[in-house]
Amino acid sequence: MALILVADDNDDLCALIELALQRDGHVVTTASDGAAALTACLTNDHDLAVLDIMMPLMSGLEVTERVRADPSVSMRILLLTALGASDDRQRGYDVGADDYMTKPFGLVDLVERVRGLVGDELSIA
Repeated sequence: MALILVADDNDDLCALIELALQRDGHVVTTASDGAAALTACLTNDHDLAVLDIMMPLMSGLEVTERVRADPSVSMRILLLTALGASDDRQRGYDVGADDYMTKPFGLVDLVERVRGLVGDELSIA
């Protein structure tokens, strides 16, 4: 079990990801904009943040940069975005993302990536 932040301005997608991760045994909190995501990252002890890049108030890239600039925060970051060009991926990794997935994606694939990032053993849902 891991504590995971899911940040996406698409409420339906955020709820779907939240449900899938909860069904896999994780505790999930959500944010609908980048500023709220950054606050959650800096004030809670999350194991992983799943961040959309194109969010209001602050992009997922900027959240990632700020989290990586704070040595007191150690969490994995998975960027989840519609931006799939190789330059976009490289920028994500350059700012400190641990993984990068493009939309559309399969929930099974997302859950598997999350398991890999948080080090959980595979479980049967």
